[in-house]
Amino acid sequence: MSDPRTTPSIFTRGAVDLGALRPASTPAPSGPAASGAGPAGPGGPAATPAPAGPGGAPAPVIEVTEANFQTTVLQLSMTTPVILDFWAEWCEPCKQLSPVLEKLAAEGGGSWVLGKVDVDTNPRLAQALRVQGIPMVVAVVGGQLVEGFTGVLPEAEVRRYVDAVLKAGGVEVAPAEDPRMDAADDALMTGDLDAAEAAYRKILAESPQDHAAESGLAQVELYRRVTGVDAAAVLARAAADPDDLEAQRLAADIEVLSGQAPEAYERLVAAVKRTAGDDRDAVRKHLLSLFAVAGPDDPAVASARRALARALF
Repeated sequence: MSDPRTTPSIFTRGAVDLGALRPASTPAPSGPAASGAGPAGPGGPAATPAPAGPGGAPAPVIEVTEANFQTTVLQLSMTTPVILDFWAEWCEPCKQLSPVLEKLAAEGGGSWVLGKVDVDTNPRLAQALRVQGIPMVVAVVGGQLVEGFTGVLPEAEVRRYVDAVLKAGGVEVAPAEDPRMDAADDALMTGDLDAAEAAYRKILAESPQDHAAESGLAQVELYRRVTGVDAAAVLARAAADPDDLEAQRLAADIEVLSGQAPEAYERLVAAVKRTAGDDRDAVRKHLLSLFAVAGPDDPAVASARRALARALF
């Protein structure tokens, strides 16, 4: 689970020595052998080239295992950024995030590759990449790690992460339609919450129906609420006392940042049912602020809105 006490950064490079993931008997790729097309060296297994799509380009989505990590990730990343999606069949949040990543990979036209890693069948790989919760997304560019995020993010945020990875890999990214949003998002990603808030508010003053700016502003408010919070203590408090509304609201914030938005919505809908008057209104407004983080097109938000309506009326 990611730590919600700090604003996450997605641009830290080289946090894990990926060279350690190469088989001990296989030297680091260099020269013609780096392409995976040459024969195996003495005593070494034959290299398995990464799957190819139409025209010889890498397939947009590939299955990554402990056995093929060198060719499908390390070697491929020398020419094409690889974004890794750590998932498991039993993981419900994974089923929300993976289709978004697969859609963006297909749209990418070969500019990057999505590598799917099943943590149940590849535990050593998950351990080597320090996977502490799923879904988890990281990238490999030029054989180096570009850190990512844990949990489910709105599609707009995932798209911005992909753009950041492509820029790190020197891939030309189409300019955003609204440069104001780029500046606001950059401030948010680097943890400058005051600058991000000012930028999002300026956009909303000029374009009141801008859902991306609404989502950005809601994220600023969310990060501020959890700054300095002990996540484990808050969750324990909320579990021990369902009527502690402050704990319930903070616990919902933590769940959203941990990729458990449906659970957060359910928690606050239940709180709405148990309260009345000003307390109920405060919980309702808090829930609406979490809806804004995800955006109006999120299916989980649509379902939670229906549940909230039933709770209120």
